Amino acid sequence: MSYHVEALCDRRRFGSAARKQIAMYLANKASDDGAGIWCSKHTIARHTELSLATVKRTIRDFLDEGLLVETGERRACDHGHTVVYRLVLEAVSELDSLLPTRGSKETGVTVTPRRGSPRPPNNPGNSPLKPPTRAEAREAEEVDLEKIWAAYPSDRRRDRKGCRRHLAEAPGNTSVDELAAAAAAYAAETDGYTRSKVSFIDNWLRLGKWRRHVDELRQRKATSTESAEKILTQVAGWVKTRHGMCRHVTSGQVAAALQRGLITRDEAAAAGVLK
Repeated sequence: MSYHVEALCDRRRFGSAARKQIAMYLANKASDDGAGIWCSKHTIARHTELSLATVKRTIRDFLDEGLLVETGERRACDHGHTVVYRLVLEAVSELDSLLPTRGSKETGVTVTPRRGSPRPPNNPGNSPLKPPTRAEAREAEEVDLEKIWAAYPSDRRRDRKGCRRHLAEAPGNTSVDELAAAAAAYAAETDGYTRSKVSFIDNWLRLGKWRRHVDELRQRKATSTESAEKILTQVAGWVKTRHGMCRHVTSGQVAAALQRGLITRDEAAAAGVLK
């Protein structure tokens, strides 16, 4: 991620909302020199909420216009492989600017970046982003609480202000998604209980009754991850020995094994699993 490249693209006209959105996403994935952009077109379409056809057409246009170049590197992904790109910062800087000018001299950031610049990434000269206001912070807290609130038994919800305070006191390594999942698990567990046996949500948060559910959730996730690792290791063994089970290997498993270095592309090609 490069704040410099993001700021540079943010200050230029790309001709349409879709082109600007894709350019900003590419800039977010780039290094300070514009290189190292590794994200498939499917990923760009998913995150920008644009159609895959729009993403493919825009990438082709950027390549034709010299705003983007392929570096020659290819990396595995769920859809086979993806090309590594580089934003040409000199070409981007020649696009029309959105910044006001003073006389004939444009105000803004320096065009040519330096790798390993000593300036911190959050330097105001590098990024247009500002810290959230108090109102924005309160709104973010309300959104976080809403995820848990919606999952909790509806007849045992009360005291939003107290809930926000207890939520802020939760350990930093506990995510809102984990707490929401814990609330849903508690709701399912107490579905047949009488009303008086179910805690009010503020007490549930204050007394840490969510901890057991979060621990169980993490344990299940760890077990699932361990199982997936074992399966991937087994798949790599089949590919290396060209086992008959290779016909059941999916492209996603091949891509994951390639990415983790469990197999090579030559081994995958020899086993007939590289599509």
